[in-house]
Amino acid sequence: MTIKEIEQQIIDEFSIFTDWMDKYEYLIELGKSVPVIEESGKQDSNLIKGCQSRVWLNATFNDGILYFTADSDAIITKGIISLLIRVYSGKTPAEILEADISFIEKIGLQENLSPTRANGLLSMIRQIKYYAAAYS
Repeated sequence: MTIKEIEQQIIDEFSIFTDWMDKYEYLIELGKSVPVIEESGKQDSNLIKGCQSRVWLNATFNDGILYFTADSDAIITKGIISLLIRVYSGKTPAEILEADISFIEKIGLQENLSPTRANGLLSMIRQIKYYAAAYS
């Protein structure tokens, strides 16, 4: 699937819910399915700077494709990073760098997060794009 197709899937999934409490519950469920980073990957060098909670993101590059694993000590944050991994993992650096993040706005995520979580979301996206730039 392309990044746009995955983003549309996420938009469709979130459109089922009308109440943000239900969307938060869904984010929590998504967080349970995140590809978990190995304990050895929970190093300071994998911590995303700018997040209120601790978020580790690991990238591996294989045959021109970037793969991400992550973990967080906060359950909603884990759900947020799981969305980003779902969109960007398994894609080329060029695809990641060209992608916009409009799906975040379309599902209303950023406007329904606390300012510190919204900053953390932007930090997560920035780190994913940084990895893509480094491997391009």
